Amino acid sequence: MRRTFAVDSPAFMPASLRPAIRAAVLAASALLLAALPALSQQALRHTPSGIEQTAGSITLSVQALRADVLRVRIYPENTQPEDASWAVLPESRAARVPVTPEEAGFSTPALRVTVTADQRLTVADLAGNVLTQDAAPAAFHGSAFRITKVQSPEDHYFGLGDKPGPLDRAGEAFAMWNTDSYGWQESTDPIYKSVPFFLQMRQGRALGVFLDNTYRTFFDFGRELPDRLAFSAPNGPLDYYLLYGPDPKAVLRTWAWLTGPTPLPPLWSLGFQQSRYSYMSRKETEEVAARLRADRIPADALWLDIDYQYKNRPFTIDPDRFPDFPGLVHELSDENLHLITITDLHIPHLPDQNYAPYDTGKAGDNFVKRNGQDYIGPVWPGPSVFPDFTRQQTRAWWGTLYKDFAADGVSGFWNDMNEPAVFVYPGKTMPLDATHRIDEPGFSPRAALHAEIHNIYGMENSRATHDGILALRPNERPFVMTRASFAGGQRYAVTWTGDNSSTWNHLRQTTPQLLNLGLSGFSLAGADVGGFAGSPSPDLLTRWLMLAAFQPIDRDHAVKGSRPHEPWADGPEHEAIRRRYIEERYKLMPYLYTAAEETSRDGVPIIRPLFVEFPHATADNHPLDLDAPGEFMFGPDILVADSPSPEEVAPYEVHLPPGLWYSYWTGSAIDRRAPIAARDNEIHDNNAPAATLPPLMVQPKLDELPIYVRAGAIVPMQPVTESTTETPSGPLTVRVFPPASASDSCSGSLYLDDGHSYDFARGDSFRQHFTCSIAADGSLQVEMEKPEGRFAPWWKEIRVEAIGFAPQSSAVKGVIDSGGADSGEGTVGGSSVEAERTKLGWTVAVKASTATLRLTLSSSNPTH
Repeated sequence: MRRTFAVDSPAFMPASLRPAIRAAVLAASALLLAALPALSQQALRHTPSGIEQTAGSITLSVQALRADVLRVRIYPENTQPEDASWAVLPESRAARVPVTPEEAGFSTPALRVTVTADQRLTVADLAGNVLTQDAAPAAFHGSAFRITKVQSPEDHYFGLGDKPGPLDRAGEAFAMWNTDSYGWQESTDPIYKSVPFFLQMRQGRALGVFLDNTYRTFFDFGRELPDRLAFSAPNGPLDYYLLYGPDPKAVLRTWAWLTGPTPLPPLWSLGFQQSRYSYMSRKETEEVAARLRADRIPADALWLDIDYQYKNRPFTIDPDRFPDFPGLVHELSDENLHLITITDLHIPHLPDQNYAPYDTGKAGDNFVKRNGQDYIGPVWPGPSVFPDFTRQQTRAWWGTLYKDFAADGVSGFWNDMNEPAVFVYPGKTMPLDATHRIDEPGFSPRAALHAEIHNIYGMENSRATHDGILALRPNERPFVMTRASFAGGQRYAVTWTGDNSSTWNHLRQTTPQLLNLGLSGFSLAGADVGGFAGSPSPDLLTRWLMLAAFQPIDRDHAVKGSRPHEPWADGPEHEAIRRRYIEERYKLMPYLYTAAEETSRDGVPIIRPLFVEFPHATADNHPLDLDAPGEFMFGPDILVADSPSPEEVAPYEVHLPPGLWYSYWTGSAIDRRAPIAARDNEIHDNNAPAATLPPLMVQPKLDELPIYVRAGAIVPMQPVTESTTETPSGPLTVRVFPPASASDSCSGSLYLDDGHSYDFARGDSFRQHFTCSIAADGSLQVEMEKPEGRFAPWWKEIRVEAIGFAPQSSAVKGVIDSGGADSGEGTVGGSSVEAERTKLGWTVAVKASTATLRLTLSSSNPTH
């Protein structure tokens, strides 16, 4: 047995010496304690943009990239890891700002950083509010590490990509490991994507945290210990970023600055899309297209799954089932339908069989290795090899494989099975000792095991596809959909939530998954409408199509062997409801495309949780979404309030943020400006206290999805078209939802371009801002600012709809003032126009103008 002794133990020293040595030890201890601050100061080295501190063999570096962005790097043995990243943009990673040195750290104009002698980091805002605090120093165990931070009951966490489960990650734990998870369930983890970024909300203040590590990483949001947040990895760099708000929109903008925003998509990709695994022949594909047009269901794209290929071989076409493939593409194009084809990354191992993807890939040594040979694994075509996408030359080769498809006019491409999925169980992926060769600008050339590359493999696959299509069609925006990805993958591809199921629970799960994907950077995302695995009931498919009309990607998709999922399935009653909601999406296309353009600049997702727009909606600043599952913001102004249990028939409560709201469907005003009483939905007692508002209860109906618009919003809309390629016939509608009072803001905007090219970057775009206000006499004033950009819009007339406008008499006049055509300033004349009463409010038609327009709506016979 090993024994230890105190310094004054009888076994350690003669009894006669004990008093003197004890005194000496105490004196030395006192001197050591007194010297600790000095030792700490010596170990803490200030740099122009932060600090470095070495304690024992561990070095901590904290550098300010901006006043609100910190990069934290911790490494053992004084050996700094390679400064390279697959996720973070090089210019952002290299950014630095000067800081103000302080005794135990430094400060910026937004943050104060302090470090203890044992390297525990605390970051607070300048008011002293702690944003993050280490509970212990970073722990290393060989190549593995673990960071542990203090977690409070007020902490809520969002992000991490498409993880199933509730919107809030608090109390949960997750692994980052891209996994083919057919038929995943709410408790399944991991699934397809690894985005090691989360947004923390604490008492209304937002902080983003990104762990830049591509290995299998782990996040524990209080599952093991309720007062501890932890993240860890078995290998790789301990390199993480802190992004401060204080509001969540600021964090999301910074996340886009760090890893890049979702690019502006082609307009057609926002339309309704019909898919199936699989449309088995050209004839079946043509029949689906013809039925969409015959039933006047707006649609923009059809998808082909693997059965269009010859023996499931990527970049081939089955000549018997799909004869004259270019003819099919052009035939669909004549109907304003775009074709999207799947191109899985596994290349069948077919030496000496005249299969060009294998032959050219082998000639260029473009495949992943194992034990010095090309790794071969079974997938859909049989034994297959896998491109080594960490090599820039391999990605360039991969891009050339799309040449024939691009020449045929195929519009978009679908990268599936790229976790990578391999039919070897139970892991369903390639061995962790398979070897990749990193040959990439910004990285030192080296070999890397699959354990390091696995989580970025799908992202680099979609990058190769995106860049290859762009090289083939330099002035066309690529459309690529990927199943697997990593942080920053939004730069290359849109995504979806994978192989979900045709259940009510998966319909319910769609909203938190898409919201968290948006918060993770993937603003353009969708779920297989109707559920992939299984056959939805008629009511379930109808409800799913209704909800998907207000999600970024609207793709109806189904597994082989399931019953039909197309909108006309289940008879005319269901088809009419489904068509009406798809039509509503097309009416809102100007609003949706404007939101897509905004996210391409600022990273704020198209659909977003309520707390992103209303971070202080509750008395204690907890995210309102925790009370309102099923609700989300579609763009900045429209709130969709699906039932938290969409299969139920009982009334449910809608939680509108405080303020004045309007029903999207009826225009009626809903005043929620008073305090809202807390309510347990199980207690059916409507006798709320006098000082609070009664709950807003909704009775579910098959054909009704409650939608609301906040006061002060201006929403652009258009006439229904059968595709986004079709020019709308009629005026642009500018729907104005007046503010609650004269002191409240009111605004909106509209963006337009040709919908497919990059000409917008050269000024060929159209942008117009709108504002409104309520004058002292109660009149409503709407201003349409002078448009920006050279692109000519399609409309010749604008209909301004004042929703909920309550004039003093039943007759309303509009007065139009036109600003100077060159300066946009001042007013010219003032012509009077008639206003028309509609079911939603009052409407005035005005001619489109290149000048500033001011429209005043007021009573013809005011009584005051």
